[in-house]
Amino acid sequence: MFENGGVDALERIEQRRKGRRDFFRIAATAAVTAPLALTLGGQPVTAQTAVTDADILNFALNLEYLEAQFYLYAVTGTGLPTGLTTGTGTQGAVTGGRKVNFTDPLVAQYANEIASDEQAHVAFLRNALGASAVAQPAIDIGTDPNGAFSTAARAAGLVGAGQSFDPYSSDENFLLGAFIFEDVGVTAYKGASPLITNKTFLEAAAGILAVEAYHAALVRTTLYRKGIQTPALVQATEAISNARDSLDGPSDKDQGIAPRDNASNIAPLDGNGLAYSRSAGEVLNIVYLTQLARTQGGFFPAGVNGNIRTSQAN
Repeated sequence: MFENGGVDALERIEQRRKGRRDFFRIAATAAVTAPLALTLGGQPVTAQTAVTDADILNFALNLEYLEAQFYLYAVTGTGLPTGLTTGTGTQGAVTGGRKVNFTDPLVAQYANEIASDEQAHVAFLRNALGASAVAQPAIDIGTDPNGAFSTAARAAGLVGAGQSFDPYSSDENFLLGAFIFEDVGVTAYKGASPLITNKTFLEAAAGILAVEAYHAALVRTTLYRKGIQTPALVQATEAISNARDSLDGPSDKDQGIAPRDNASNIAPLDGNGLAYSRSAGEVLNIVYLTQLARTQGGFFPAGVNGNIRTSQAN
């Protein structure tokens, strides 16, 4: 399953390994003032890179570009309209991506809904940011053996050396590709919320957070349901989760969907029943697929656009 092997609504707009690693929180150590002093990997950034609400929203916009392009290609075979990819910084192209031949009509409908929502998020953030909106950076969502999806899958043990992972080859692989992204959005927005000073922007970010949480739960639930008949799917989510935890900080804040204490694990929460928060540097560790302080790699071969663009050193 794992080896190599229209959107009509688009316009509508447990116990796990000790020592596993922290996942996403946008500048959790920063003061809630504007401009904000951002800390990446424990190293304070100079005042020249202090971030504002606009910087935080632009960081989110980079992630929304990635999600939107993945889902849109999966359901339509094409990506975002060119008018939704321009802006400040270096504009990049999308590598890879193609339409999925869905066989499960429910998965197809879910994919259509999420694609529509992600395009709406891109449009909304760009409108909120106005002339400050960053352009779409170069994005790799292809199936090359050395590409981002294959590298991530190889780190999780889903494919072997020299093999590729194709998230467009089946409903199940598509869901695993989506699993890589959706938990990212939830925890990134949750971590960002205390740092946004403008209440209008904060309300908007909370709205997007809620939608991303719905998406993540939908993907996790569908994988769980299919995993009853195909347990390898459940184990794949655990492997992906472990791989993500190998990239970022020292804490265990990432979870697959394997049952815990005779209950499903659709919602990955802490002991208080709360979603986790993650830092910008940790987010970039995941999407750049690195444990090091870097400004590019993985799903963003040339890095993200904007002032928040360096992963942390772990």
